[in-house]
Amino acid sequence: MQLRNSSSRYGLVSIVLHWGVALAVFGLFALGLWMVGLDYYSAWRKDAPDLHKSIGLTLFAVMLLRLLWRFISPPPPAPANHGQLTRLGAKFGHAFLYIGLFVLMFSGYLISTADGAGIPVFNLFEVPALISGLPDQADIAGEVHFYLAWALVIFAGVHGLAALKHHFIDRDATLLRMLGRKA
Repeated sequence: MQLRNSSSRYGLVSIVLHWGVALAVFGLFALGLWMVGLDYYSAWRKDAPDLHKSIGLTLFAVMLLRLLWRFISPPPPAPANHGQLTRLGAKFGHAFLYIGLFVLMFSGYLISTADGAGIPVFNLFEVPALISGLPDQADIAGEVHFYLAWALVIFAGVHGLAALKHHFIDRDATLLRMLGRKA
């Protein structure tokens, strides 16, 4: 399999980035839901949020790489059988996923840095608190983070269902291309 995208399918780099981001997003969502329910005496009360932040900041770096890769190796054009409305929906859907993920990660950063402390990443280095002390910073960013996380996970599920619809009902190459196969 080629590393770069071609006119008919995605390359290995795009495929690994796509599925890796999907796995990280759903994993972070599950971790986030679990960690907010931990009580004061749980052994994971500090470690779960630290892990969530570390993975989230790693995901931010991966998303920057993914965005750069999209310019270096543009995605293949939409299949010929996709109508104008489908193509437009795909563009808006992908834009929402990209922008939504960056806003989600930025809101997480704002929650974590509201008190002025940096964010340790797997205890290897620290991301500094460049923005802190805004009025109600943690509360507002927390609301954005909560609702946007739900919206993105639901939308990602719809995205997956759309890929299955293209594969099983339309019988086109949409899903196969993201699996690195030709139609």
